Amino acid sequence: MKSKFIAIALLLSLSLTSCDAVDDLLSFSISNEASIKIKSSSPINLPSEIITPDVTTNSSAEFKNNKTKASLVKDVKIRSLKLTISDPSDKTFTFLKSVHLYISTTDSDEIQLAYQDNINSSSSTIDLVCTDARLDQYIKADSYKIRTQVTLKETLTKDVTVKANMNFRVTADPF
Repeated sequence: MKSKFIAIALLLSLSLTSCDAVDDLLSFSISNEASIKIKSSSPINLPSEIITPDVTTNSSAEFKNNKTKASLVKDVKIRSLKLTISDPSDKTFTFLKSVHLYISTTDSDEIQLAYQDNINSSSSTIDLVCTDARLDQYIKADSYKIRTQVTLKETLTKDVTVKANMNFRVTADPF
């Protein structure tokens, strides 16, 4: 009886790890970038909205390069979202209290993509906390919108341009 239990437990653990291994074989990354301009006229300690131009996805080409197509994509999640100040080049994130990024398309509701609260960074780069939301419909679309909500903790004397580098993990079915 004990040996049957051990054999069943072994088979279950083997099947679970092999599913992860298959998912790893059928997974790849897609990277996109958006530019966010934080205006010097933004209020302090109040959330301020920034809407970026549409981000054109290169997902069709990425799917083709990875020998799949949109209809076979079963799971897309954001793996990392890094903000980097591109202008002015000597600026750091000391001015920023919080940032929240949202994603939407014309056919899909807006959902939160990533965020960071209580920012205490003297660097020109910060990593945001990514949500666990499924992003299939957003990445399969030709383009999507990124809406950014920022709260400043100090006055900006000059507009600040921030690059948002997004890395998505895509898993597709084999057939």
